[in-house]
Amino acid sequence: MVISTRFISLLVLSVFLSFGVFSCAEKEEKKASFEFTETEFNIRQTHEQSYVLDARGKIRNASPHDVKNLVVTAHCRSCVLNFTARAWFISGTEKTANQVAKIGYLAAGAAADFNFEEVAFYFTHEKYKPDYIPDNIEIVVESYEIVER
Repeated sequence: MVISTRFISLLVLSVFLSFGVFSCAEKEEKKASFEFTETEFNIRQTHEQSYVLDARGKIRNASPHDVKNLVVTAHCRSCVLNFTARAWFISGTEKTANQVAKIGYLAAGAAADFNFEEVAFYFTHEKYKPDYIPDNIEIVVESYEIVER
């Protein structure tokens, strides 16, 4: 039985392609999960007629992985995006250093306190403190790194 060169070339090419496909398969990416507890928001007066909303609470690493360089912040989903009197608003810019909490290291199962300022802003023409906190505020983890062991 004679095997053609074309058949052998096709077989060798198929083997090399299959090695390439299976070696490039994505490795399972490790992900961490977090729980937020004891979260509270406080209204703080910054000037005579302006206020900000600050946040504090605890974050627990609910995953089996230790994490480092954890960045926690909040997004006010019910706030308006432009400077408006007598309404909670946010800026459309990137978060500043005081608007995030940075946690250097958080072991699996461990908890840490966080706090940051200026989740939302409020301006009024009267000298009265806002009587409500926005409804839809979400505390989120912006970024973290898994600690490789």
